[in-house]
Parts: sequence; C-alpha cells; structure tokens
Amino acid sequence: MRALVTGGAGFIGSNLADALLARGDDVEVIDDLSTGRQSNVRDGAILHEADLRDAERIAEVVTAARPEVIFHLGAQIDVRRAVSDPTVDARINIEGTVSVLEAARAAGVRRVVNSSTGGAIYGDTDRIPTGEETVPAPMAPYGQSKHAAEGYCALYTRLHGLSTISLRYANVYGPRQDPHGEGGVIAIFCGKLVEGGRPKIFGAGTQTRDYVFVADVVAANLAAAEAEETSPCNVGTGVETSLLELVEILRELGDGRPFEPEFAPARLGEIERSAIDPSRARERLGWAPRVALADGLRQTLATLS
Repeated sequence: MRALVTGGAGFIGSNLADALLARGDDVEVIDDLSTGRQSNVRDGAILHEADLRDAERIAEVVTAARPEVIFHLGAQIDVRRAVSDPTVDARINIEGTVSVLEAARAAGVRRVVNSSTGGAIYGDTDRIPTGEETVPAPMAPYGQSKHAAEGYCALYTRLHGLSTISLRYANVYGPRQDPHGEGGVIAIFCGKLVEGGRPKIFGAGTQTRDYVFVADVVAANLAAAEAEETSPCNVGTGVETSLLELVEILRELGDGRPFEPEFAPARLGEIERSAIDPSRARERLGWAPRVALADGLRQTLATLS
C-alpha cells in the first residue's frame, strides 16, 4: 500500500509510519516539525516539511505521492494552547483538515483515516464509558475544532464520495511521547519517575481517564484503512483509571523509588470522569485493545530509562 501520514514525525504518527514500513508499505510523511522530530522519521519514509494550512503545498505533495490511504494525524493537540489561542487551533485543526481532504479528493485517494478525540469531544457526561451516540459537548476549543474536522470528513463523504472515517482516541500514551512537551499525563508522570521527581496532581486525584497504548492505536488505524465504515469509532479501553491509581501503578513499577504526588488546586473546566466505549470499533473494524495499562507503562518507562 502507498500511504501518506500527516503528523508522521510526531508521537502517534511516527509509530504508525514505523508499522507501515515494517509491513513493506511505501510511506511518505507530512510534518511541519513544530512539535514532531525529524529523528522520529525512520529510513525508508520520505519526509515533506509542510504546514497543513498551506493548501497549495499539501495538494502538491498528495498529487506527487499518489497515496491509496492518507492517515491524518497532523494537528494542534495542546488543550491549553487551544484555550489561549483558539484561532490558531481552529486554523490548524479545521483548515488543515480541509486542505488534506481537498487534496485527497483531487488526487483520487481511496480512503482518509482522520484522527480525532474521545473525551475532549464528549465533554462532561454521565454515560461512562461513553458511546459514539452521545451528543458532542466539548469543554475546550480543541474538542470543538476536532468535532468540526470530523464534520468536514463526513461532508466530503456525502458530497464527493470520498471514503473517510474519524477515530476518536482516548488518552494515548507510549514511547516517543514527550514528557517535557505537550504530552499527556502518563508521559509527564513517567518522566518524573525516571528523573526522581514528584508527580503534580491538580485537585484530589480522583479524576479518571481512559488510557490506551499507542501500539493499539496504530492497530486501529491499520484496521480502519481496510474497512468501509464511515461512522466515527472510539479507540479506547472503556476502563477508568484515576490519577491516584496511576501514581500507585507507577510506584510499583519504580523499583522502590519514592513517588509521592504533590497536590495543587483543581484546574477550571477539567473533566472529572472520562472513558470511551470501544464496542463499535470491535464490531465494525474488528479492533480491540490488547495492551494492559501496567504492561504499556512498563514499555514506556523502558524507553526513558
């Protein structure tokens, strides 16, 4: 298969590109390297340094690459930045997605697999784990921009017959997630454990998240590329883990190193509970998560030690 991965120098995108290369696919990558790293792009993949908002440049790359499938992972993912500068967030996540979709349509791409978000789209809800039938109610501009991007994918399917699917990720973690950048809480906590620091918990630590290992997310992308499903699919475990539970698991993996959290005031607008129901992905994509949290944390720590 000829594949193009936007955001392919980043955390999830580079892991996906590696998996595609490993099975013998032709892989090209688009990344502006604002948060991605050139060192994440392995030999065998062709890197195009480009901004998703540059529609003309994106069209040039897609036309020349002639991919069968575009895996669209390039995005602005920092929720705090989205709150402080929603215009930039919208331009990258909405305008950038439209650039990719229009280039795909013009080049006759068979399928676009769009990376979206689970918890940030659903917002606060009493339905735990949350299914795709839940009406989106984002609590931050990031979730709203991802919801809008999903809408454009669905529009291109209705209007142009372009085959698209949006995968709504839970909290993804694993190797190559930056513990010092805009990475999630697991990357930050793992970094603290390795460095001998203390994890900071905002609030009481009872807030829950659904943590899914990056290799499982890669598998979901590969399954989605071959499926015909066009409805959004959750990619998570359906299991809630609190921050206090996460700290305890990491403490047990830390070979006796002290790992006591420090507490700070709760952050305004933070969702208290989040877990997404992966039943649709299991039924329609044939995908299910395979890596248990403790095993995934062990693999993540091994890459930092």
